[in-house]
Amino acid sequence: MILLKEPINSILAEVASASPAPGGGSVSALAGANGAALISMVCRLTIGKKKYLAVSEEMEQILVKSEELRGQLAYLFTEDSNAFDGIKDARTLPKETPEQIDARKQAIEAATKVAIQVPLKTMRACANAIRLAAVVAEKGNATALSDVGVAALVLEAGAHGARLNVLINLGGLVDRAFADSCLAEADAMMAQVCGIKERMLSDIEERLQQ
Repeated sequence: MILLKEPINSILAEVASASPAPGGGSVSALAGANGAALISMVCRLTIGKKKYLAVSEEMEQILVKSEELRGQLAYLFTEDSNAFDGIKDARTLPKETPEQIDARKQAIEAATKVAIQVPLKTMRACANAIRLAAVVAEKGNATALSDVGVAALVLEAGAHGARLNVLINLGGLVDRAFADSCLAEADAMMAQVCGIKERMLSDIEERLQQ
């Protein structure tokens, strides 16, 4: 079931239910999708406006990218739930014989790797989106400057939430080289996203108070 095709109240009810999925990973992807959507909105409020004709072409290019990222993050909302289900299904495999025990361990390991890769994809998408947001904040329609600031905030939240979902799955991995590589990538992306957000918010708040 693709939850994002449902009305927003239905999605929130699914998140609020006793089911562990959709959970924090899906909500992180949804936060990122909202951030990308705000970037698209500000691009559309900029393109073709007389005051911003010099940057209209650049905003059109950013719009294509932000819409692609919005689609990716919407897809990852569902994929994160699917990844959780994969681990749950692997844990239900039989473990009566040595062969079954080994097969179950391998299935859990494989499913856990998927459950790490999905939030890493969310982090990558949020990182790419916030780079676009920085350009839109600098050159886009100034009347929507606060909207770009909100985009930066929710993209950071999406990335940070996704990183937590990477961390919670790393501990059980047997493949420590894979775990270390994923952690290093997540930490590097988080540092980049936080740095961009801090610079953006400092500039945006200063401009809004002028």
